[in-house]
Amino acid sequence: MSNRPATLTAGAAVLTLEGLVAVVLGGYAGVQTVVGSPADLSSSIAVSAFGVLMGAALVGVAWGVLRAARWSRAPGVVTQIFALPVAVSLVQSGQTVPGVLLVAAALAGLAALLAPPTTRAMIEK
Repeated sequence: MSNRPATLTAGAAVLTLEGLVAVVLGGYAGVQTVVGSPADLSSSIAVSAFGVLMGAALVGVAWGVLRAARWSRAPGVVTQIFALPVAVSLVQSGQTVPGVLLVAAALAGLAALLAPPTTRAMIEK
């Protein structure tokens, strides 16, 4: 799409960032599972796999958003909506910086994915 609106690029960038962070955190949890002594090995493996797989899926959704694929907007929006209560939980548990960063990313993602230029681009494709 030669006349890609900036909102599509912004939405894809937010989703890519979130996906990459999830992959890195899932990988980190996996490494800690291997080198450490987790209290529950099966839960640690599941959390690691979930982080890596969901992060990779988010990067795939970001690719769809960048291409203005209609299917990609719904999972992108749902991800941002789910991120908000996670961010609030982070802030309430004393992890203010990650929580505020996640709120900012989720709101930016929602704004970009629900913006009228994004809607037009996805309908016209």
